[in-house]
Amino acid sequence: MARIIMQPSGKSVECNYGDTVLMALEKAGYALPNNCRAGACGECKVKVTQGQFDQGMVLDMALSQDERKQGYGLMCMAKPISEEITIEWGTEDAKPKLFPPREDALFVVVDKRSIAARVVELRLRPVGQPIRYWPGQYVTLGNPRADVPARAYSISNAPRPDGELVLQIARQEGGVTSNWVHEQLGIGESVKVSGAYGTFIGDPSVDTPVLCLAAGTGLAPVLALAEAALRRGFRRPVTMLFSARSHDDVYAEGLMAWWRTKHRNFDYKVTLTREQREGYLNGRVDAVLPKMFTDLSKHTIFAAGSPEFVDACVQVVKQLGAKPELIHTEGFFSQQQPEVPDSDHLLPS
Repeated sequence: MARIIMQPSGKSVECNYGDTVLMALEKAGYALPNNCRAGACGECKVKVTQGQFDQGMVLDMALSQDERKQGYGLMCMAKPISEEITIEWGTEDAKPKLFPPREDALFVVVDKRSIAARVVELRLRPVGQPIRYWPGQYVTLGNPRADVPARAYSISNAPRPDGELVLQIARQEGGVTSNWVHEQLGIGESVKVSGAYGTFIGDPSVDTPVLCLAAGTGLAPVLALAEAALRRGFRRPVTMLFSARSHDDVYAEGLMAWWRTKHRNFDYKVTLTREQREGYLNGRVDAVLPKMFTDLSKHTIFAAGSPEFVDACVQVVKQLGAKPELIHTEGFFSQQQPEVPDSDHLLPS
């Protein structure tokens, strides 16, 4: 067992043999930013100032050779090989934020239905203790015994007393896991779920207007965030903008319409990028958003979808005055979900 020391707080956590630094921090409740959990995105990059670690296999685009020489590492793959390692991360108080993730928690598929042209919705209910999570986090699902690799899927519902998880899974061309879910996984079957992971949780104490931007199944985590906010009586305006290629790709519209009727501070819009249809906006987010808002300097922004979509959203909202510290993003990387980026959601950089 190794010890991981966080500076400047001086707080430390224990790391079991075989665990990565990220796993150890999460088990202790610390919210180190991460996304792909496969050494591909670089979000968990920190500097190791003392001690030795095995970096494992990571992509050069996520961790350059120069960064390695400077002592940086990707904590989702790094495993301590000395008794202690010290990392530069966290605030002085290093307050715990996350629930420790669980591995291979047993769930039963209680419902499965098609909700869009390429999307099925799974409802999973725990057999034992529920998984604790923050709205906006994700879990991994797969079937290793059948050579179906675990893939990450955002939870689309806020936490509930019965522990039910709702996952919205898009079929991906060549995606082993998504095809297994769509074609083979049935109601009544048992599955093992691990998590929750991720830091797309924002600040529960935020008191600003909120704008949620989503494309494809990037809608899932922002649905969970919006549900949680509305349930706890959040009073500031909450606006959802969902980008889809065509009306066949739109889902959860009934739920959002119900929220709009029940909560005066909630509104939503759907924009279609390949189809014109009465009652819907038309065009990509970079063209639509400036017509909806002239100033986003006081808004908290949540953007989820492909990395290209998210990057484009960040660029647009910054042009409209959004503050970087109030922008929260979730990009679905290929290691997380084997997704081919949709060209309709790729906005000019």
